[in-house]
Amino acid sequence: MVEIAALSAINSRTTLLQQVGIRVLRMAMDNASAQAGKLLQTLEQTTKAMELSVHPHLGRNIDLRVKSGSKLSVLFQTDK
Repeated sequence: MVEIAALSAINSRTTLLQQVGIRVLRMAMDNASAQAGKLLQTLEQTTKAMELSVHPHLGRNIDLRVKSGSKLSVLFQTDK
């Protein structure tokens, strides 16, 4: 009878330790996932900033030449 009670206590403790371990792993996975998302966001922002810093003059202006007497009338605007 004592052996059954001891085995039951050991089984309960083992189950509890497994549940605690799973909970800790879930917390670690959630933290890792959040950090990975922040890292990806930072990398995207850094990539955009690097592209602009390497060629800051590209994509901001357009040069046009129109021959006199031409009927071409176009308005170009750039976003700042």
